[in-house]
Amino acid sequence: MSQFANVSEAGGDEIPSFNGSEKAKASDFANYFCSYSQIFHQKQMLSDTIRMAAYHSAIVGNPNCFKDKVVMDVGTGSGILAVWCALAGARKVYAIEYTDMAKNAEQVMKANGVDHIVTVVQGAVEDIKLPDGVEGNVDVIVSEWMGYFLLRESMLDSLIRARDKYLKPKEGLMFPSHCDMFWAPVHDKEDRFQIQQEYHGSMGDWEGFVESTKQTYGVDMKCLEGNYEKEQNEYYLLSSKWSELPSEALLAEPVCVKSFDMATCTIEDSKGILPGCPAPFQFECESDTTLEVSGFAGWFTSDFRSRTDSDGKDAAPKVDNPVVLTTAPGPYTHWGQQVFYFKSPIMLLSGEKTEIEGNIEMMRSKDNARLYNVKVTHESRRLNKTSGVIMNRNPKQDTVYQMP
Repeated sequence: MSQFANVSEAGGDEIPSFNGSEKAKASDFANYFCSYSQIFHQKQMLSDTIRMAAYHSAIVGNPNCFKDKVVMDVGTGSGILAVWCALAGARKVYAIEYTDMAKNAEQVMKANGVDHIVTVVQGAVEDIKLPDGVEGNVDVIVSEWMGYFLLRESMLDSLIRARDKYLKPKEGLMFPSHCDMFWAPVHDKEDRFQIQQEYHGSMGDWEGFVESTKQTYGVDMKCLEGNYEKEQNEYYLLSSKWSELPSEALLAEPVCVKSFDMATCTIEDSKGILPGCPAPFQFECESDTTLEVSGFAGWFTSDFRSRTDSDGKDAAPKVDNPVVLTTAPGPYTHWGQQVFYFKSPIMLLSGEKTEIEGNIEMMRSKDNARLYNVKVTHESRRLNKTSGVIMNRNPKQDTVYQMP
């Protein structure tokens, strides 16, 4: 394993906060947790009105789930969710925060008059020590753990371990309770073209660099051209991009490629859409004008609703006012969408329909267990809408994207 690999020695796809060496944990803090200790970063998330409105409605709008309850907030950050839990009537709230943002959260509790209810605990949720009797007796776990395309950052691992250790098995609630990952073809010609231009510009700069270095310093660097081209190709053309797509960019009805019941999902589930069990998709696209399919987009929804699993659906309190948080193309959220652009677009022509089918896999990066690679397999064909005659067929393609 690389000495820079951000993974636990316990396993190549485990996050370091679980059973990692001190070296691995230090690297994980520098690469992942560090930014969350900045108020600026917290402010960005607190300014996301869709995010904030969903959590506020779910917590404050369901006081029957919180009144006189013991609550745990995993990754409390500045502590706003913990404050809402206290205001919703919680008897006790444990607000867990790994970074020094915990000190700011303590100030927020005092400033809002809930410090007698909320105890801020600094540390990884896997390592913290809570009073006797808390394990197995937490009524509600709240957390804003979701990353880009839901799983990026791999915080779900920590949440699952907290659930298994602290939550009441049958009566406990998870907020959010269910999460779904969505996938759809999109039109985003301008951004796809810009990325390709940046790639070609980078390769053009390389040619000038090689010539200048040879003429000025007498050293030939052309031998590195292949490696440089591979590096730039991965960065520009084989990496997903954050985007804020309008709803009009969608070219077909999205499909759900993976669902999570937060009461029952496992660490294995959190590792992605694994080889051997790819998620299939099939789309039918039409347009009245010539239009390109620029690539695929991925996003997620998080629901706050009653338990549906066999152990909890009858035993746990009901969520009387369910809420859905969506990061689909449309109104802004800080998650946006992850777009996986084609090198060459699929064209939609008037009078024809285009069928696209394939599957995706999503696996943790070997070098960083908080990041993922996404393998997309797809093929397409164009048909005359009236006769059904196949007008053109594009063969199957396999592309592996980094999701940085």
